Amino acid sequence: MIPGAFAGSRSQQNDPMCSSRHGLPDCKEIVPLTTYVLISTFKVIYQLLRRPDGTINRNLAEFLDRKRTANATPVEGVASVDVDIQRATHLWGRLFWGVVDPPLNGGTNDMNVETGERAVQDQGHATSLRPLLIFFHGGSFVHSSANTAIYDTMCRRLAKTCNAVVLSLNFRRAPEHKYPAAYEDGLTCVRWTRSAMGKQCLLSLGCCPSKSILVGDSSGGNIAHNVAVRAAEEGIHLTGMCLLMPMFGGQQRTPAEILLDGRYFVSIRDRDWYWRAFLPVGANREHPACNPFSPLAPQLAELNLPPCLVVVGGLDILQDWQLHYVHSMQQAGKNVQVMFLENATMGFFLLPNSDLFYSFEERLRGFISQL
Repeated sequence: MIPGAFAGSRSQQNDPMCSSRHGLPDCKEIVPLTTYVLISTFKVIYQLLRRPDGTINRNLAEFLDRKRTANATPVEGVASVDVDIQRATHLWGRLFWGVVDPPLNGGTNDMNVETGERAVQDQGHATSLRPLLIFFHGGSFVHSSANTAIYDTMCRRLAKTCNAVVLSLNFRRAPEHKYPAAYEDGLTCVRWTRSAMGKQCLLSLGCCPSKSILVGDSSGGNIAHNVAVRAAEEGIHLTGMCLLMPMFGGQQRTPAEILLDGRYFVSIRDRDWYWRAFLPVGANREHPACNPFSPLAPQLAELNLPPCLVVVGGLDILQDWQLHYVHSMQQAGKNVQVMFLENATMGFFLLPNSDLFYSFEERLRGFISQL
């Protein structure tokens, strides 16, 4: 259940973070044309791929998913390479790093394309190395991958603008791999960054493996939270996390879900399909994977979770669940910041074509610099 602070009509509460909800703007009026076309195209394709029995046409999905290969030759100042993380489960990730001239700390530019290692003669102190952003892509647990073109572009930009090394994880997807496969892959990735092989690879790129920040959009934000919980249970220290319009939910329909259903790219029906695809057979939306503060969820107050930035869109159907997450985490004594963007819809962060995008980018840079 949602606590009283989020249970009533948001307009009736005079919530300063949202508009009155009277006369909602038309989607085409507030979403840049390129973003509107991009998200609308995704929506049509996803409808073609989903089957009523809860399966997906994966062969067609891969055919329609525009991919981009890794490139050790810098593109707009950022190089990338794919690395194996766990061969038994075919788990891999794509590393992105800004190439500087001369190399960091006077090192060399020698690059091993197969391992993603670059020789750096003088690593210097950890404080002078770049942070690591472990990125979990969106797609409602089902769609996209680490080599999907739009996420390749997004991670490349994150590496450059945040002066960080980005490791985008190609985790297993539903419905072929239901809960908790994506969470297990995320934790395996975090462990890899602390292993001898992972440290060697990351240090060679001028990155500090111990300064790890989990970042994810939509379902990727959900994965980031749950990986952070599992890491804390193992005593693994994380520096921070950023949840970008994270995909949370519950059995109860919230005012935002009812009001915004189908208005801005996302519908309740679609969300329910994806939860059924991801959650264990027979589970409902009170499962902790969906609702981290349901009566079924473990208590988080005693866990050492890192500082967190949650980005909430005022036109996102899941905003009430995201604000519920912020409220509950703060009540549990966690360091959580919220960035509420009143006119943001799902996908605003994919293309650098709006003031909302640049505001988020600036806030994320500031959040990382303070960690």
